[in-house]
Amino acid sequence: MNLICITPILEIDGLYDRLESMSDNLLYVPDIDRDTLKIMVDLFNIDYIFTNPNKQNYMLDEDLLQVGKVKAICTVSTGTNHIDLEYCKHNGIKVIAITNDHDVIDKISSTAEHTLALMLSLIRKIPISFHSVRDGNWDWEPYVGRQLNFLTVGIIGFGRLGKLMARYCNGLGMKVLVCDPYVDNEVEGWSVEQVELDELLERSDVISLHVHVTDETREMINKNTISKMVKRPYLINTSRGEIVNEDDIIDALRSEDLQGYATDVIRDEFGDIKNSKLVDESISPQDKIILTPHIAGMTKEAREIAYNLAVDKLDAICNGFWRKEKNDKR
Repeated sequence: MNLICITPILEIDGLYDRLESMSDNLLYVPDIDRDTLKIMVDLFNIDYIFTNPNKQNYMLDEDLLQVGKVKAICTVSTGTNHIDLEYCKHNGIKVIAITNDHDVIDKISSTAEHTLALMLSLIRKIPISFHSVRDGNWDWEPYVGRQLNFLTVGIIGFGRLGKLMARYCNGLGMKVLVCDPYVDNEVEGWSVEQVELDELLERSDVISLHVHVTDETREMINKNTISKMVKRPYLINTSRGEIVNEDDIIDALRSEDLQGYATDVIRDEFGDIKNSKLVDESISPQDKIILTPHIAGMTKEAREIAYNLAVDKLDAICNGFWRKEKNDKR
């Protein structure tokens, strides 16, 4: 088989060798652009694509995939919004992700830890106060924050990451509200209160998003839901950019209906990031925005666990066929 890897893997011990042993021809191009990938998929008769959305800044869609004979896409992620799932479904292209491998991914806490870091940075105004000091100032008054054990956090989505975030917030003495219509029987024994979305929006000083992109969640945070946030909360997003309406977020920051927005994801991350006003320095108020480049899951430990799991799944799907075929040719 011909396998192309479009995500960096060399720093993960033994991973390149594993992929190479599984393929007749391994192409390693971690910084490949969309147009070049399209050419290579056709030119090298690519059977399998190995990727991760954090590095891939374009969609694997019909335009790219139709030129070749791709059999499967293996993504080292729980989210799959960087792949045209409908096209893959209707054209027999298998999508291999790590979404439901809870026995392994439950060991990965990196994204929840980053969510906590964003929350603390936003509420305590750490980045903006640092830049003030770098500019030669030494004045605490503009940077008065809040004490967490006086605040209520609302967690939307109570899956793996939502539960980790709840645990961290419990440890900091925060009151924790959760909203997730699919986990009615999973909150017993937790120091959390399960509420409906409108109540969470009304009572929360901080709101943290932990949901996948679906028709139900796309732009779930918009001017209508923001209007129900009577406490003018801080908003944290380590899910996906599509979960919020960014224009409405910016308007709410200007009107102070939101105190701040910290995010690791943006709109059109797999297109042109300039389509997101969050990255435009001319857009006010930049001092209420913290933006990181989809690094929440990018720790050494998380990558080792997730990437090896994805290769395990790719190998299992193949059921050893490629390696046997390769040995038979020798």
